This record gives sequence, structure tokens and C-alpha cells, in this order.
Amino acid sequence: MKRIICYIGVLAALACSKDQVEPEEEYVVYEPTPVSLDIPEFFSNAILDPVIPPNNPLTKEGIALGKKLFFDPLLSVDQSISCADCHMPINAFTDKETFSEGVAGAKGTRNSMPLFNLAWNYDERFFWDGSAFGLERQVFHPVTDIKEMGNTWERVVNDLAASKEYPVLFQKAFGEEGIDSIKVSRAIAQFERTLISSNSKFDQSLRGEIELTQEEENGLAVFLDETRGDCFHCHGNPNNPLWTDNIFHNNGLDSAFVDVGLGKVSGDPADNGKFKTPSLRNLAFTAPYMHDGRFETLKEVIDFYSEGLQPSETIDPLMKKVAQGGVQLTENDKQDLIAFLLTLSDQQFIANPDFTP
Repeated sequence: MKRIICYIGVLAALACSKDQVEPEEEYVVYEPTPVSLDIPEFFSNAILDPVIPPNNPLTKEGIALGKKLFFDPLLSVDQSISCADCHMPINAFTDKETFSEGVAGAKGTRNSMPLFNLAWNYDERFFWDGSAFGLERQVFHPVTDIKEMGNTWERVVNDLAASKEYPVLFQKAFGEEGIDSIKVSRAIAQFERTLISSNSKFDQSLRGEIELTQEEENGLAVFLDETRGDCFHCHGNPNNPLWTDNIFHNNGLDSAFVDVGLGKVSGDPADNGKFKTPSLRNLAFTAPYMHDGRFETLKEVIDFYSEGLQPSETIDPLMKKVAQGGVQLTENDKQDLIAFLLTLSDQQFIANPDFTP
């Protein structure tokens, strides 16, 4: 009887032992929360809907993940710089330096482009030379460029997977386990699509909330006048809230090219010297100007278009007064044009807590 009791006791002990084994972690299925862009009414009324790929819909969790990744130096090889180091919120997501500094002090050859209203880039060509097709794909270049983050995607993915936070954040954002470069790029692209600038002084004047000064009104007239500033062909007019055509032009910066821009991407010599038209929004925060950051001030930019155009074989036909060196503005018109351009700057955008860490 004792043996039976002992045997039963052993079985009971074994059963208890099994009960104490840690159960496998239960798999949790996350359903990301769909969200829509907060599109300004003027944008909806004036231009086409934003570009949002069907395979990367906006979600609350995806945007939050993208924002965290954007500000995280973990993406760089030595974990010293993040996307935000070259695209600073206070500078409308560009860099105040002529050329941004990457890992180990390396510097590129082009000025960092500002980031806002990217969802309305309808031809989906990004970078100064249009070398990235799609907002998702443009994320790939800076991570691996030796003059920027200098990393490999294998290392990035391994570092993210080894962290305490990111595996769950990716699972919540995409509804499945696993981290890869595609998910990284999609998350960052989701965040970047939320960077909408639409509340400049000029926007407020269009809404009837404030009035422009006489100087600013004259500056707008100079901007739209083909016999004076003639700026609207590339940068649009008050009916285009983007203030860019998002097309590539040779605007007469050089007669010979150190950087051929779009020509290197397309392989067509007719594209040499062409670069993407930047938006005129937020010029108060985005100096220096042009693809190579050669101009420190708006005064220098206006002087260039007025008296400094350089002829070349591929100069845009829109530069109609290149033979005269430029549009030959009066000093008063120059000052008023600058006053108008500054009304396109959006203080609320650079201070938006949704866009800062």
C-alpha cells in the first residue's frame, strides 16, 4: 500500500511540476487603426487627392512607428545620427548647413531637401534629381549611403529586432510579427505623409483672417507678372497650395555642370543641369537655397534671377530673359518680392508637437 501511495505521490509531484512550467506566450493579433490625413480644405478644393499607396495605408500605429524611427539614431551604422539630424523640424525638416554631416563627419554634395506636403507629389519622383520613385523607396538611400548613415539593412533589421520596444511596435503597426526593410520604409513614409504645411500668413489671408501689407501685395504682383518676376511658371500661383510644379528644370545656375542632376538619372544629356523645383513654402526656415545651397539669403536668390542667369544648352525655355542676365527687377520690387515670399512661411508647422520627438 505504501508503494502505491508513493507511486501516486510521484505522479502527483510530476503533475504539479508540469503545471509549474511557464506556458508559451500567447500570440496576440493586432489590428492597426486606420486614419486619414487631415487635409486642409483649400488643398481639397484646389488640387487632386494625395498619393497614398494601397499597400501602405495610413494607420495610427504605423505613423507612430515611423515617427519614432525618423528620430532614432539606431538606423545609422554608429548610432550617431537620425533622419532628423539632416531634416530638422525647426528648419521645416531641412538642414541649416549647406551640406549635411553624416557618420564619421562625411558630407554630401547637395543641400538637404525640406519635407512637407510630400503626399501631393503626383509623379512620385523624389530627391533633387528624381532618383527615388515613391516616398517609400526614398527611405532606402540615406540608410546605406556612406556619406549619410552608412549602414546595411541587415544590421538595421537585426538591431531593431534585438531592441525591447520595436518588435511589438512593428507587430502593432503591421498586424504581424517580423521586421524588415520594407516595413521600416513604409512606416517612415506614413509619418512623412502627415507633414502638412498649410497655415502661413498667406494661407490666413486667403481665408480672410488677415490682410497682407501693401509691400507683400506688390510682391505677389511681381511674382505673377511675366514682365517682372515671372516666377509662377515653376512655382505656381495662389490657386496652387504646393507652390511648386514638382518638375525638373535647369534654372540657369551654371553654364557648365559639376552636378548634372536629372541627367545622371535619365541618361539623357538634355536633362543635364535639371533639378527639382522646391516649394516656396517655409523659406524663412530653409536657408541656404538651391540644390547645392549656394545662396545664403533670399536676397541672393532674387539677385540671381534678376541679374545672374547663366546660359547653357539645356537651360529651361521659361528662363526667357537669360540673354539679359535675368528679369532685371528694381530694388523696390526685389524687396517687395522677398516680403511676399516670406508670407508663405508657416510658424505653426515647425512648432507642431506631432512632428517633434
